[in-house]
Amino acid sequence: MARKIVFTSGKGGVGKTTVAVNLGACLAAAGERVVLADTDFGLNNIDVVCGAEDLIHYDIVDVIEGRCRAKQALVRHPRCPNLFILASNHTDPEKYISPQAVRLVLEGLSRSFDYILIDCPAGIDAGFHRAVASAEESIVVTTPHVSSLRDADKVISVLKSYRLKSVELVVNMVRGDMIVDGEILSPREIAEALKTPLLGVVPQDDGVFLGERAGSAQKAFRLLAGNVMKGTRRIYNAASKYGGFFGSIRRSLKKNL
Repeated sequence: MARKIVFTSGKGGVGKTTVAVNLGACLAAAGERVVLADTDFGLNNIDVVCGAEDLIHYDIVDVIEGRCRAKQALVRHPRCPNLFILASNHTDPEKYISPQAVRLVLEGLSRSFDYILIDCPAGIDAGFHRAVASAEESIVVTTPHVSSLRDADKVISVLKSYRLKSVELVVNMVRGDMIVDGEILSPREIAEALKTPLLGVVPQDDGVFLGERAGSAQKAFRLLAGNVMKGTRRIYNAASKYGGFFGSIRRSLKKNL
């Protein structure tokens, strides 16, 4: 049976979908069979982030309304054979879809996969509850910005009302130079402030997607995937290259970019 993990965030723009997609790609590369399920019926862009929008023929509403079977709605990613996409509602995003209907679709897929990663709408509106109702675990994605942390705290409080096996934290878009200079909290300080276990850290690294750049962010995603699979706590250190004399030069160059 698949582990069903929902990705949540207090506000938009924190990279929640990108984290879910890249984690899914790393899990798939490790031999796990993964479904990326888009339950954000308003923005529904996980297929776009995956670069597979032209391959979508059916979506989750087609499954719910009986126009196709769940496996017919899945699209295999062209470059990640173990990664499958279940698109959100493209035809009528205003249509009401019940949490029970979504849960039945995902439970039907669960026997054939190792992971179902559920991309949830930002915030704590009806779409949030519909997504979380289908999950057993949650990953909250935040950035070090104060507004993002405040909203993440609200989401974590709501998640505690669900009987989830775990609620864990990924801090995204982390700038190591700003940590060293004391301009932002470190990821561990953020985890302590939010009273939520730290699962992973992803540095700010523009242009990283599905291995297109073998940079620091891809290393961070591989560590994150290992933590998810093995229950380890190997956290990427975004500040390591900014310490010492040469680190001070890197910090200066970074600020002048």
